[in-house]
Amino acid sequence: MNQPDNENIVYRLMDLSITGRLGEIDRSETIDLTYEMDQGTLLETETHMECLSWSTDDLKEIQEQYRLELTKGGMAIGAFAGETLVGFGVLGHQFVGPDHDQLPVQLMYVSRNFRRQGIGTRILEMIGDEAGKRGAKYLYISATETQSAVSFYFSNGSNVLDVADKELLKKEPKDIHMSKKLF
Repeated sequence: MNQPDNENIVYRLMDLSITGRLGEIDRSETIDLTYEMDQGTLLETETHMECLSWSTDDLKEIQEQYRLELTKGGMAIGAFAGETLVGFGVLGHQFVGPDHDQLPVQLMYVSRNFRRQGIGTRILEMIGDEAGKRGAKYLYISATETQSAVSFYFSNGSNVLDVADKELLKKEPKDIHMSKKLF
């Protein structure tokens, strides 16, 4: 399989007109390890399964969340290889956390064939820059419990939260709740 040429990746702000294109992302992956929090400790579990790309319901849910965040003042960054959307991240509109100084990364996906090439890191940096301009001190990250997601956020300077945001924990109880200091 040919590796994508990262020099040809273009990053740009996304708007509501892109909503129908979110399905271009191939979110599939092989999952060998998952994590869970148990009384403040991150525990590993060997898991051998294949996560397929979007189901119709999954894609509709992602599109609804994308629309909601952008309509309410959030922002989205997309990574494009030519005209194909290969990655995107969405910065939430509402401050969270005990001090209301965190903005959440609401959505973050990079297509399977484009992972581990710095695309997600660049999107996260751009989202973090915008969050800082909006007055946030941290990004709040509700990471899928897979090794790939948790390792990605750790490698980008995130830490597991001692106390997760109650509303976000209720919404995503299995996720690993993390934060990334912005400055």
